[in-house]
Amino acid sequence: MTNLNLSFLKTLLNTPGPSGDEAAAARIWREEARTFADQVYTDVRGNSYALLEGSGARVLLAGHIDEIGLMISYIDDGGYLFFAPVGGWDAQVLVGQRVRLLGHQGEVVGVVGKKPIHMMKGEERDQASKIENLWIDIGVKSRDEALERVRVGSVGVIDAPLYELPHGRIVSRSLDNRIGAFIVLEALRRLSQDRPTASVAAVATTQEETSLTGATTAAFRFDPHISIVVDVTFATDHPETDKRQFGEVRLGGGPVLSRGAANSPLVYERLVALAERENIPYSLQITPRSTGTDADAIHLTRGGVATGVISIPNRYMHSPNEMIDLTDVDHAARLIAAFAGSIQSENEFLPE
Repeated sequence: MTNLNLSFLKTLLNTPGPSGDEAAAARIWREEARTFADQVYTDVRGNSYALLEGSGARVLLAGHIDEIGLMISYIDDGGYLFFAPVGGWDAQVLVGQRVRLLGHQGEVVGVVGKKPIHMMKGEERDQASKIENLWIDIGVKSRDEALERVRVGSVGVIDAPLYELPHGRIVSRSLDNRIGAFIVLEALRRLSQDRPTASVAAVATTQEETSLTGATTAAFRFDPHISIVVDVTFATDHPETDKRQFGEVRLGGGPVLSRGAANSPLVYERLVALAERENIPYSLQITPRSTGTDADAIHLTRGGVATGVISIPNRYMHSPNEMIDLTDVDHAARLIAAFAGSIQSENEFLPE
């Protein structure tokens, strides 16, 4: 895995960037992009762009840089913080977690509290936790003391550092989808060493977990002919998964190519052909209604964009301990670079 810049990846994953507050992570992404891209810039919605200038077709490689998080909704007299989810949380995952809040003067550490099991009675013990019954304790004694550190509207993330596991696997929060933002920039770095004919931009989009706002505005601004969206998808190689519904997707099995919905059949077929030509392992996934990714916004931009979706198998999605295999990351970057390098004309993906 020496081809991947793991130091950059670790910094990117460790930097809090919940949906709507991605600035710190996006800044790190742009700093890395400036080491090889022709142009690096941002926009009013916080999207970050890295461009290799070419001619003819315009190709957009998109991966969202935001992650799920928490937002403070109320502070009581004792200084306890109540909160709302930013993105899709399973409340059971939050119980007992440590959090990192983005306070006035830096990060504030707290813990998610709930009524202890010793105080519960009967069927109350069997009921699922609800976010409205949880709170964050930052160790202060009063509302005024809490307000010196945070306010209503302050955001945060689960405090879960990255760990390296056997077989090239890593576990971390924010892999959904900081890893997609990493991959599109990694693909662009490889393209900078073997320049394509097309103009290719990598974009780290914002607010995918809440609204697809970043993808909508980024695609309108760049006006691509062709786009590849990179996200994560559910791995099905662990207990309690239904492969009949979600397919055969395993860590280390290569990138997952999506067929249906927002995907151009011609882009899909090109990706499959290139993966087989380059001996890149891959698996297939169907998305007959919607992809659940930025592609759902990008493919509808202006007169339409020929779009493909490449996903990284991910265990334990939307938790502090998401898990991926770095070989899948490397293979995805290779495939995207091969795809972008193969494009000679903006009209290659027009159906006949």
